Amino acid sequence: MSTATETRSYVLDPAHSAAHFSVRHLMISKVRGTFKTLTGTIELPADSAIPTSVTVTIDAASIDTREPQRDGHLKSPDFFEVETHPTLSFKSTAIRAIDATNLEVTGDLTIHGVTKSITAAVELTGQGTDPWGNDRVGYEGSFKINRKDFGLGWNQVLEAGGVAIGENVDVTLDVEAIPTPATAPATA
Repeated sequence: MSTATETRSYVLDPAHSAAHFSVRHLMISKVRGTFKTLTGTIELPADSAIPTSVTVTIDAASIDTREPQRDGHLKSPDFFEVETHPTLSFKSTAIRAIDATNLEVTGDLTIHGVTKSITAAVELTGQGTDPWGNDRVGYEGSFKINRKDFGLGWNQVLEAGGVAIGENVDVTLDVEAIPTPATAPATA
């Protein structure tokens, strides 16, 4: 008797998915930004919206903080060094359901060529059929990292004390995924 579970591959819908971040500025307020371009896959069992695996790839050059000069600096060797490290990536290593809509997703996050294990709190935000008959599933995941852990150490000491940029970065991914059109349900 087989215990294999039928799974289906979903891809992130780029028009309805985004990666957001915020970091302290001048020890006063937070600067918020978005990465505009991300791709990814989510493997789901046929009978559940709790993923068995998740991968996300973000185009580092798609960073947008609504300030072109700051965005240029973030793309430079002082930060993301997009010429050498064009992507940020995440690949799950473990997924634990807390309840029917809340998960802990642990995986390898790679930024600036440095890979660290992180755990994200993830919420299933919805699942259903859109008005055109397409299956959709949505998730919101959040986690916090120390940017220095990933080699993003540039900073400037302020004359009045403190630093220009905080070390801790809050990250949120809002994603909506649709079944991969060319992939029939597979068994694992």
